[in-house]
Parts: sequence; structure tokens; C-alpha cells
Amino acid sequence: MARDATLLFESSEWNFATLSRAYDAIEEIAVGELGLDIYPNQIEVISSEQMLDAYSSIGMPLMYQHWSFGKRFAFESHLYRKGMRGLAYELVINSNPCITYLMEENTMPMQALVTAHAAFGHNHFFKNNYLFRQWTDAGAILGYMDFAKKYIAKCEERHGLAAVEGILDSAHALMDQGVFHYRRPPRLSPAKVTERARERLEYEEQAYSDLWRTLPATAGAADVEEAEQEAMERRKALHLPEENLLYFLEKNSLILEPWQREILRIVRVIAQYFYPQGQTKVMNEGCATFVHYTILNRLFDKGQISEGAMLELLASHANVVFQPSFNDPRFSGLNPYALGFAMMQDIERICMAPTAEDRDWFPDIAGNGDAMRTLIDAWENHRDESFILQYLSPALIRRFRLFHLSDRATDRFCEVASIHDERGYSAVRSALARSYDPGAHRPDIQVVDVDLLGDRRLRLQHWVKNGILLEEGERDATLGHIRRLWGYDLSLTGIDASSGAVLYECSSTDSGVVRSAS
Repeated sequence: MARDATLLFESSEWNFATLSRAYDAIEEIAVGELGLDIYPNQIEVISSEQMLDAYSSIGMPLMYQHWSFGKRFAFESHLYRKGMRGLAYELVINSNPCITYLMEENTMPMQALVTAHAAFGHNHFFKNNYLFRQWTDAGAILGYMDFAKKYIAKCEERHGLAAVEGILDSAHALMDQGVFHYRRPPRLSPAKVTERARERLEYEEQAYSDLWRTLPATAGAADVEEAEQEAMERRKALHLPEENLLYFLEKNSLILEPWQREILRIVRVIAQYFYPQGQTKVMNEGCATFVHYTILNRLFDKGQISEGAMLELLASHANVVFQPSFNDPRFSGLNPYALGFAMMQDIERICMAPTAEDRDWFPDIAGNGDAMRTLIDAWENHRDESFILQYLSPALIRRFRLFHLSDRATDRFCEVASIHDERGYSAVRSALARSYDPGAHRPDIQVVDVDLLGDRRLRLQHWVKNGILLEEGERDATLGHIRRLWGYDLSLTGIDASSGAVLYECSSTDSGVVRSAS
């Protein structure tokens, strides 16, 4: 392929004119050739100190103050200055416009790489993936965070740092349990509620028969039935069971003041904003890595990047997608960049040059000749679990040398349950996909009952999966935070999800946590 004579940059030094020239060339390929659909970009150059500050505030450009952010800043800063940990080359915000922070210490080749990676790869994924479209509002998040920062600052001035910090401590402790995992049904309007109540009353009047009054009542049965009916109506009115503990406390706690409820809502909105990111790590990073790799190679083919710059870029890219072996001291599991990028390249191969095996496993996409359309469709409609379950190929399983180990607590040995054969490929793919299912690892804790007119005791239920119990120290500390927000006693019952047997019971009181095992 003929190479042009015009380079976008000739050295490691950069200025804003160079950044702008590289951005325009990258955009031409990303949008014009690859067909990416992105939010408008806002590129900002920041120092290492500012990057550390962004780290400490969970990557948000606007954030309220809390002691935990300062603690994390001190920790990250110490490691960075001692040379024990590096900093990210960039940080990208899921917002509209999409904000990309570039480190001012980066060389110009690295600025080009991270621009392609973040401003186009991540940007496209944020805008088009169904989880982000369903659960986040990219156009409103920056305005909301500005409101949250100012609101909490006003609360600190009016109510004192200690009071606000206490509420934030408890809210932060419950962030993982402050997320809606499924769409809630729309609430009925007051007029609709009144209409339904009138229809129920008319039905009861039509169905009532005075003969029922003459039947003898069983001793105590009326009281039991009445109590069960009251509990049923109570749970129905409170929309129980409820998985979102922060939402329930925000709406139903009898001791919280309006400003405290608003703080719970702020923390809950932030937790919901990050909910899709935990489910799309492999896909999101795989998409961005594939995009930057494709764009940079295209720029090199066009003669707009020199061989020296390309060697630097490939070295950085190789470090990002490096997958240590299981016996390597650096091994900590599957690198999401490595797995994601490998799957994107494998899908491209299947679309363009499939083998007979690929045609058997992927008849819908094998040889279709349109790899980008296939990838864009996958990026739009999947999360990590479903993406791996649908697109992980036997060829990639062999390349990563994956197999399935069965390690039951009751056995004194590990069993190789699935190997590289027809049945084994499906089992390995299913097992790996399950490991990316957040529901398989997240404790399923729900509010199941509370009598607001009685003892006001909050009853929580933990559905225990695969015998995995909560760590007692963290569990008891979290119950203390719930009690602070609720204001009354509460109980937690652990129930085996498969058998329904009660595994443990504990309750939180003024004096601490009382436990009883079953």
C-alpha cells in the first residue's frame, strides 16, 4: 500500500495544534471508515496530580467531599511517588459531551493512542450499549454531580461536617445494595389508585353473602388470617420485597430528615450510574482496544505515523493486552483487555476468513464479510456474560488454554470437568460466562417485611447461593449502618436459595448484633 509523505507528528513532543491534527485524522477513520457513533468529544489535558485527584473521587470530574476520597488520594499518591504504581494514560467519563482526560506527561504517540482508545472506542460503547442507554443519562450526569457537590456543601454548612459525614458513611457502605437490577413497574397515578380501590370495593359488595356470617369460626383462625392479610397488604403497599436498600430507606425511614433523604438519593444515583460498567468490563475495554489498534494501523498504512512511533505504540499495546500464565507471579485472573481484544479480533476473523469449525459454531456470522457491522451489533446488544456465552470460540479457548476445574468444598481433590472436545468447549464457555454474571457473586439481600405501625422492626432476608455466607465482621458493621439510617431494630435471616433452609439469623439492636445459628 502506498504511504503518504505527511506525518501527523515527527517527535514525542506535542502541542495543541498537534493534538488537533491527530484528532481530526483519527475521527476520519473512526467515524468515516469504521462507522462509529459517538457523543461530541471534550478533550482535556491534566497533570499527574489532577489524575490522582480524579482517581480518588471514583473518576468523576465533579464530586462532593468525603474523608474516604482523601484517604484514597494519599494511598495512590504514595504508591505513585515511590514508583510502585503507574497512572492511567487517560480517563474517560460517560457523559454528553464525552470528557476524555489526557495526561500531560504522555508522549505524542501515546496521546494519539489514548485519543483513539477513549474518545472514540469507549465513547461509542457508552453511547450505544443497551445497559448504558437503559440505566444512565449521559446528558444529565454532569449537571447532577454539580448539584450534588453544591447540595452536600450546603448541608455541611447548615448541619455540620460530622452529621453529613455520618450519613455519607452509612450510604457508602450500602452502595452495592443501592442499585435497581431490574426495571421497576411504573407507579400508578393517584387517580388510577383511587379507581382500582373503588373497583375492589364494588366487587367485594357484589360477592359478599350474609350466609358466611352463620358459619362457626375456628378458635384463633380469624386472628391468624387477619394477621396474614395485614402482612400481605403491608408488603404490597411498600412494594416488598425490595432489593434496593438505599431506595427503601430513603422512602420509608421514619427518622431521616429531608436533607438526609436527599443525600441517600445522591449516593444511590451515583451507584446506579456505575452499575453498567461492572457488567461490561471485558466488552468495553475490548471494544476500545480493538478500535485504537485498528485506527493506529490504518494511520500507519496511510503513512501518517512513522515506524518509530508505531513501535512505541505497539509496545504499549502489547503491555495492555499481556496475559500472564497461571504460574506467573503477575497472574491475577484473565486480563479483561486481553480477553476482550482477542474476542474482537476473533469475531473479525470468523466474519472474514472462517474455518469449517467456525461455520459449525457460528453459522449466522461466519463468512458474512462485514466484521464491523457484526462487532457494532455485539457492542450494542450484550454485556460480558452474554457476549462470552455467544461469541467465545473453540479456537480462542485453545489459544488461551482454558479448561474447567470443579472444586467442591466436600472433596479433597480438584476435578478437571471439561477439556478441549466438543462437549468441553460448551462447558468451558458457559462456566466462564457465569463468572462474569454479577448476580452470581452479589449477595442477594432484600427487605421482606416491616410493620410501620407496630414494632417497626425491619426484616431482611439473604438468599444464600452455593453455601457462600457473608463475612461476619463486614456483615455486622453493615447492619449497624442500616440501623443508623432506619432508627429501629432490624433482623437478617440467611436462607439457602436451593433448599429454603434457614442457615443463620442475626439482629441489630442498640447494644450491637445478636446472632443465632440454625
